[in-house]
Amino acid sequence: MFNTKPLILAIALAIASPFFAVSAQAADAKPSVVIVHGAFADGSDWAKVVPLLQDKGIKVTVVQNPLTSLADDVAATQRVLNNQDGDVVLVGHSWGGTVISQAGSDDKVRSLVYVAAFAPNAGQSTGELYGGYPTAPGSSQIAADKNGFLYLTPQGMAADFAQDLSAEQTAIMTATQGPIRAAAFDDRTSVAAWKQKPSWYLVASDDRMIVPEMQRDFAKKIAAQTTEIAASHVPQQSRPGDVAKVIIQAVEKTQAAAK
Repeated sequence: MFNTKPLILAIALAIASPFFAVSAQAADAKPSVVIVHGAFADGSDWAKVVPLLQDKGIKVTVVQNPLTSLADDVAATQRVLNNQDGDVVLVGHSWGGTVISQAGSDDKVRSLVYVAAFAPNAGQSTGELYGGYPTAPGSSQIAADKNGFLYLTPQGMAADFAQDLSAEQTAIMTATQGPIRAAAFDDRTSVAAWKQKPSWYLVASDDRMIVPEMQRDFAKKIAAQTTEIAASHVPQQSRPGDVAKVIIQAVEKTQAAAK
C-alpha cells in the first residue's frame, strides 16, 4: 500500500512555511513611529528628527493636528494609527503629550515617548496641570486672536519657546506656527494610556513654556525612563540627535519585547 505520510507531511510543511516566514518577519519588524506635534507648531517642527529615524529604517509619520480640541487631535492621530501595519511607538511634544495620553490606548500603540510634554491623568484637563507650579515665563507671550485661538508672539517664540535657535529659524517658526483653540486646554482626557504602556520622557531643563520641575514630576508619575538635556521647549529642533536617540531606544525596547 502506498505510504501517504511523507506526502501529507510535505503538504503540511508547504502550507506552514509561509506562515512561519510571515511570523518571523513580524517579529523582526521595527515598530513604526507616529509623532504628535504640540501647540504653536505644525508637523514641520519635527523635520530634523524624522530623517534621523528614517536612517535607522524606521517608518515615521507626523500627525498634522488641527489644534481645535482634544477630541479633534485624538481623531487625527487615530486616523494615522489606523494606517500603521504593526506595532507603534507614539511620540508627543508639549500639548501632544495630552493627545497621546488619550490616543495611546489604541491596541497598536506599544509604548509612549513624551518630549517636554504634558502627561495628564484620566479625567484631567491640560490647563489644570499648571496648578502648584511657578508661572512659566513664556505664558506672558501667549495672545488670543478674534477667533478664540491662542498664538505665540514673535518675542515669545524667540525668547521663550525656542531661545536656543537662531533668529532666522524662530522667525520661520512664528510664521508657520499652529494656533490652538483656547478651549482645548479645558478638554479632559478619559484615559491615561501611560498607566498600561511603557513610557519614556525627555525633560528639557531650559524650558520656559512647561517648567522643568513640572516635567520631572510628570516623568516620575508615569514611571518613565527619563532623559534630561539642556534645551528649550523644542529640543527636537535644537537637539534633534538627542531626541532621536530616546525614540530609537523606545523602538528597540518595544521591538525586543515583541519577540
